[in-house]
Amino acid sequence: MKNKFQKVRKQSTHICAPLKIEDYVVQPVVDVSPPKWHLGHTTWFFETFILAPNKVGYKLFNKAYGFVFNSYYETVGNRVLRTDRGNLTRPSVEDIFKYRKYVDEHILDFLNRLEKCPKELLDLIELGLQHEQQHQELLLYDIKYILGHNPLFPAYKSMSKNSGISNLRPINFLEVPTGNYQIGNDSNDFHFDNEEGTHTVYLHDYAIADRLVSNGEYLEFIEAGGYQAFQYWLSDGWTWVKENQKESPLYWHKIEGKWNYYTLNGLKELELDEPVAHISLYEADAYARWKEMRLPTEHEWEIACKNHQPNKLEKSNFVEKEYLSPTYTDNNYQFYGDLWEWTNSAYLPYPYFKASPGAIGEYNGKFMINQMVLRGGSYGTPKDHIRSTYRNFFSPHLQWHFAGIRLAKHFK
Repeated sequence: MKNKFQKVRKQSTHICAPLKIEDYVVQPVVDVSPPKWHLGHTTWFFETFILAPNKVGYKLFNKAYGFVFNSYYETVGNRVLRTDRGNLTRPSVEDIFKYRKYVDEHILDFLNRLEKCPKELLDLIELGLQHEQQHQELLLYDIKYILGHNPLFPAYKSMSKNSGISNLRPINFLEVPTGNYQIGNDSNDFHFDNEEGTHTVYLHDYAIADRLVSNGEYLEFIEAGGYQAFQYWLSDGWTWVKENQKESPLYWHKIEGKWNYYTLNGLKELELDEPVAHISLYEADAYARWKEMRLPTEHEWEIACKNHQPNKLEKSNFVEKEYLSPTYTDNNYQFYGDLWEWTNSAYLPYPYFKASPGAIGEYNGKFMINQMVLRGGSYGTPKDHIRSTYRNFFSPHLQWHFAGIRLAKHFK
């Protein structure tokens, strides 16, 4: 556990290493948190839920930090409004790194002194690490938004590795027959409570695409007038298009008649074979309707993944490869990594779901409204963080996360 703790904590600072001090503080929109807030919040989690209640004689680094770095835990107390995180010029970035060092030293000392760590406490530390890994991906979303809305379009850092993009093959469809299937996670390995409640679902026969939709394929939708044709859009989606004057995915810019897009490697001419990213649920659904298809349900996605790409993660594009973008390769079906995949399933509790008592019970359950499920992970996801049963969730209008499109249809 000590080795994993140090590895995960180091990864957060590794992600922030290319930033300038000014980059740590910016909050352009409500959905983006300043990078320094993520560093403080993930540290506060360990201090609040591990050290304060369990380590004898532990002294808080700063009593005010509970108010500053609490995110949404009503059980724990009051907090800075999410919209005000960008106003936190203090504590300084330097102070937050001192805070991380202080808490890390106390966690390691605490673990060293324990003769045997109770399972409940080990589970809580593991949850803290999984929570930090989620924030590491959010860090990349937020850093990209911050830099991608800077008029200079600065690169986060230059890609040093081959992205693996090859000539795009036509989309083929993987078939799954009608039947009863088991959904959910009942293993002893770590998983979130929203994955529990293993249950049987009946699925009609269906076919699911063997890769993600590309930029070039999505560009055809744009050029066919997809953003001007109401018939492809959900009512809420059409309202979103008109109110926000949407004409393309986030980070796409038409410059001198050519489409460019902002990547973590800077502004580039659009790579047509790369999977289309930064797509809202509304856009994904509209594209699928235009193609006379649909998005898969989360149950269809899970079963197709288990049937056609079970646990084949070694060639998938996760954060460890540091490609900093989605890729296209011939050697897998892209169920894992590259981009989170929108499903047309609302984020709801599984049968038998039960939230944990106390603050930890606020982690997932209270968000089971007005959210849609995504599956599979992205190029910002740690490899050891994902599994076929993992249920991510976001509001349908959001584009800033690393999300793409997989098509589905009935095959009979």
